[in-house]
Amino acid sequence: MRIRDLRPDEADAAIDLWHAAGLTRPWNDPRSDLDRALAGPSSTVLAAVDDEGGLLGTVMVGHDGHRGWMYYLAAAVRGRGVGRALVAAAEERLAADVPKVQLMVRADNDDAGAFYAHLGYARSDVTVWQRVIPADPARPAPPTLLGSRE
Repeated sequence: MRIRDLRPDEADAAIDLWHAAGLTRPWNDPRSDLDRALAGPSSTVLAAVDDEGGLLGTVMVGHDGHRGWMYYLAAAVRGRGVGRALVAAAEERLAADVPKVQLMVRADNDDAGAFYAHLGYARSDVTVWQRVIPADPARPAPPTLLGSRE
């Protein structure tokens, strides 16, 4: 396995993986997220690939100048170290620019919480606030605050 930047021609495979891993939601357009990450000056999507170039996993990584962020961590098969390797690569990528990395885990995703805790991550005592910027009226809106999910 090796880890490198995702190539644009691998975008469909990455999005398929995100859907299969249950990471997508109707109100978040994964194609737009991926395109912005690949075009951004301080973000990318890292790909774990096998010897034949097959996609084993991804993680979106970037920073805002203060802290690093990880999104869309997905592995085609669990328990083989792909997720751990991608997190380490993301941390290495961020280390030159920011002193910490953060991520968001949906409250009902106990498996992800356990995975990150195993890697030494700790729950942060913050509340994430959001406001959807109206763009496309045809796109589904996220649930209201009481049922909010990101």
